[in-house]
Amino acid sequence: MQKQEMVIMKSDLKNISLSFVVLLAAGISPNLFVAAQAGYANLSDLAVYFLIPSIIILGIIYGLSIRGELKEINLQIRNGIIAGLIGTVGLEVVRETGFQLGGMPGEMPKLLGVLLLDRFALGPNFLSNVAGYAYHFWNGAAFGIIYSILLGRGHIWIGIIYGILVGIGFMVSPVSIALGVGYFGLDFGWGFPITVTLAHISYGSLLGLVIFRLNKGGFSLFSRIISFYQFIRSGDSTYVFEK
Repeated sequence: MQKQEMVIMKSDLKNISLSFVVLLAAGISPNLFVAAQAGYANLSDLAVYFLIPSIIILGIIYGLSIRGELKEINLQIRNGIIAGLIGTVGLEVVRETGFQLGGMPGEMPKLLGVLLLDRFALGPNFLSNVAGYAYHFWNGAAFGIIYSILLGRGHIWIGIIYGILVGIGFMVSPVSIALGVGYFGLDFGWGFPITVTLAHISYGSLLGLVIFRLNKGGFSLFSRIISFYQFIRSGDSTYVFEK
């Protein structure tokens, strides 16, 4: 019995370790636009050297974890992507409405496409718009993966808080400065922070709802780390992580 319990513990250690790799890979994409606007490099170069490899890494992990003791990671990546994409649709509905009402200075996905394909001097075209929206929605999926891995099943209200924090992060990042709207977009007017906040509340609520329904057996990385810490402190070799 003791041997079986130790095997379960080792399985959980593999899940914890792989979860950190997934978090690192998923966290790359949303930060590339920030890094580009901070002046570190062009977004087109960052996409080649970081975005594409990070997606490949996530694809490899997803493929390798389809079966066996890592299947839980596979499901959480899948559910995070699904929930993140659905949440981004909700975000886009609010963002587009805010843009039409004058609450946003421009079409963010189109700007992303111009920067991705290095067409800043030429302006957007069909291909750059496709690339921009694809990157925008992938960022939503990436945030969904992060949420799914960190919080497991979570809850709708947790998703809303998560969405608000992502929105605040956007409004205080170098992106807002590069857009010329200042921190929280107040140089552009109150419409900017209101639109961004409502858009991310929409994202977070849909994300939280979908993850809550799909991740019924998903573990929270936070809870597993706490459990592992308790195992180390207890010195009890028969300790088993709670599901």
